[in-house]
Amino acid sequence: MKNKLQIIGEKIKGFWKDESGFTAVEMILILVVLIAIVLIFKNQLISLVNTIFEKIVRESSGI
Repeated sequence: MKNKLQIIGEKIKGFWKDESGFTAVEMILILVVLIAIVLIFKNQLISLVNTIFEKIVRESSGI
């Protein structure tokens, strides 16, 4: 019969080996980082997109 410490040790080892929950946590962290980057660089991204669309409109009017 195993003692309680051995059973607890086996459960902890099994928990560390189980990676099924990590994918959801990783996805949430990636989304949080992406949202933070967008919020930090919001003005720069808006001006970049506006510049690109202005150039597209100027270039397409010549066609």
